Amino acid sequence: MSSALVKVCGVTRVDDALACAKLGVDLLGLNFHPPSPRHLEAPEAREVADAVRGRVQLVGVFVNHSAEEVEANDRLVGLDLLQFHGDEPADWVAAFGGRALPAFRVDPMVDFAPLELLEYPECWGFLFDVRRPEAYGGSGVSWPYDRIAAVAVARPTLVAGGITPATAGEALERSGAGGVDVCSGVESAPGIKDVAAIERLVEEVKGG
Repeated sequence: MSSALVKVCGVTRVDDALACAKLGVDLLGLNFHPPSPRHLEAPEAREVADAVRGRVQLVGVFVNHSAEEVEANDRLVGLDLLQFHGDEPADWVAAFGGRALPAFRVDPMVDFAPLELLEYPECWGFLFDVRRPEAYGGSGVSWPYDRIAAVAVARPTLVAGGITPATAGEALERSGAGGVDVCSGVESAPGIKDVAAIERLVEEVKGG
């Protein structure tokens, strides 16, 4: 069985979180970005988190929040990792140390420059999504995943953007990433996960 990681993002319901934990999902994303249709307030996120705490890693997804907002949600919900998917500067992210998961929005026409990662010496890992002017993620748009193939680090790397159970294997192969981050690709509606699709995703990524 593959050691590749599966992150399911934008989980909004306890039942979906429980299904993710049962099926072998490694990381579960809770979205704190208000414009997102998958946005959760802290009490809702805490309910979801408590249902699977200790069984999956709980990732808070933040977009251009203040440090005080991040810390307040972290304290109220009890998060394992903090994903920064906006325009947060590297030194700001660095303050969160080994719990930080910075996201890079990759230009689909240009290879990603691995030197950018040197600005994050202590973070937990890295996430790569496609750059879209009108959105910070969750667009469901695929892109040339081989734009990050030159990245080689000893920390977890996740690839996101338009990935489904049918395309997860190709995304991993082309990108060289250590795992996938999937949101709309395993949904029946925004924030409503399709358990059968999650099961297929885990089988595809982990090989059984």
